[in-house]
Parts: sequence; structure tokens; C-alpha cells
Amino acid sequence: MNHSIDQSHRDADLFGLLYGFSFRPGERGRELDSAKALQALQQPEDNGEFLWLHLNLAHAACERWMKAHLQLPEEFFEALHEGSRSTRIEHVDAALLAVVNDVVFNFSSMVSSDISTLWVCVRSRLIVSARLQPLHSVDKLRSSVKAGERFRSPLELLVHLLRDQGEVLTQIVRRTSLSVDQIEDQLLAARVSTNRAELGAMRRVLVRLQRLLALEPGSLLRLLNRPPQWLQKEDVKELRKSTEEFALIINDLTVLGERIKLLQEEIAANVNEQTNRTLFTLTVVTVLALPINIIAGFFGMNVGGIPFSGDPEGFWILVALVATFTVIAGRWAFRKRQDY
Repeated sequence: MNHSIDQSHRDADLFGLLYGFSFRPGERGRELDSAKALQALQQPEDNGEFLWLHLNLAHAACERWMKAHLQLPEEFFEALHEGSRSTRIEHVDAALLAVVNDVVFNFSSMVSSDISTLWVCVRSRLIVSARLQPLHSVDKLRSSVKAGERFRSPLELLVHLLRDQGEVLTQIVRRTSLSVDQIEDQLLAARVSTNRAELGAMRRVLVRLQRLLALEPGSLLRLLNRPPQWLQKEDVKELRKSTEEFALIINDLTVLGERIKLLQEEIAANVNEQTNRTLFTLTVVTVLALPINIIAGFFGMNVGGIPFSGDPEGFWILVALVATFTVIAGRWAFRKRQDY
């Protein structure tokens, strides 16, 4: 162990620690490097201190180090490799296991639609979070800790993380709502040529966020009904409150998705109506040209007995016949158009 601590002084990223903090109730979090984190893990749990370690799973030694130095349940390591990554919070042995799908942190924009997974294990004096890609809500939680926000327990950190994730989703809902409002205004102004693909992309993003970020109600209900004994009552209340707020945000995602669906149906109906009008116009033109084409076809035959061939007024008689049939066909066509 001492050898590992000495190595940690020379290599700050020996086991993939991105950052760590040490907390005491009512005090600011104290940032830890790899060596100090190892020393803090050796301290007795009854000193009133708890730790937050945020690890990078892309580091080759990360998982091996967690198995060697952290007393985490096997279910945590199984969750790291499972195919299904639905968002959930479960009570496993003497710890809480949370699988949280979060929005990937994008340095070029405030909101990203890419989703990655954060694995969290909470014990009475330790919270361990691990990820493969930078995440929005974790970065917000770290900023809150560095700004001096106080935390009384590891679960309060997890609750804060869920709330930060809810704020990120709220930003996505707001920005998407603004885009939908603009498209709706363009729809009312009859400019719908470039909006169908954009609406489809937004709806796919919202459906994906709703499917991956919504908490499993069964696991959460079991946790709230039978919380671990080491959880404080205030933490359980805060967890219940944050999950209710999160459910409201997911409901907003659902409502916004339904609104986009209605706009898509309205745009599709307008496009079909425009297509029908275009086809009807072509039909009217064809009907109006039909009498002259028929008469020209008959009088263009090189056969004997063509009427009006010797009549000096024959041309004007044919013009009158064609005009009469064209007027009759036009009245019929426009009467059909009024029926639509």
C-alpha cells in the first residue's frame, strides 16, 4: 500500500482518478489527489468524513484498482459490462447502486443530444462514480462542490447529481420548445419546405432521451419503501422530491414529443393538400385541352368526307365548336374543384 502511495505522488492519474473530494458535515469539500485519496480510504469510517471519487473507466487500471481498494458489491462491476443500461437506483447489500444515463459534455455547445452512462455506488462514507465520457451533470456537481456548497452525506451528492441532470434536461426542453415555436410560426405562414426533417430529428432526440433517462419506477419504489438503515431521513425525503421533479421533466419531454408529432401530422396534411391541388390543376389543364385535341385528331385524318372542307366559314365554325366544348369542360372541372 505504501508503494502505491509513493507511486501516486509521481503519477497523478495512476488509476484513472479524475478528481476526488473529502467532506465533513457542514464544511466545504477538500479536493484530493491520488495519494491523498488512498490515504483517506485507510482512515476509519467513524471519523465523520466521507469521500467522493470520480473515476475514468477508459483508464486501463481503473476497474482493477476499484476491485483491489474499494469494497464495492459485485453487482456494480456487473453493471459496468451489462448490455441494458436503463436508468435506475437499487439497494444492493449495504450500498446503493445507481446507473444514470446522462448527456455527454460538449465543449463547443451547452447542450448535446449524445447519451453516455454514469455508474454510481453509494455507501455510508463513500460515493464512487465512474464514466467513459465527460458528462454534463457531473461537471455541474463538481462546480458546485468547488464553489463551496456543503453536503451532509454521500446520498445528498447523488440527489444533487439527479437535480443537475434535471436542469440539463430542462435546458434541452426549453431550447427544443423555442425551435418548435419557430417552426410552428413558419407553418402558420405557410413556409413548411425545410421543417419536416428538422422536426423528425428533434422528435428522435426527445424519444431517445425519454427512453434512456427515465428512472425505472420499480427499483425506485422499492428503495423509497425500504431504504437502507444508514440513510438519513432528510436524504430519503430529498431523494423522493428529486425523483418527483425528474418525473415532471420526463413528462415535459413526452408532451413536447406529442406536440412535435402533431406538427408533423399538420405539415404532412398541408403537403398532401398542396400535392392534391397541383394534381387537380394538371387535371383541369388536361380536361380543357381535351376537346381541341379530339377535334384536331378527327380533322387531321387524311380521309374523304371531312366536313366543312369546302365551306369558307368552316374554320370559324370549328373554333366555335371547340370554344363551346372547352367552356363546358371548364365549368365541369371548376365545379368539381369547389366540391373539394
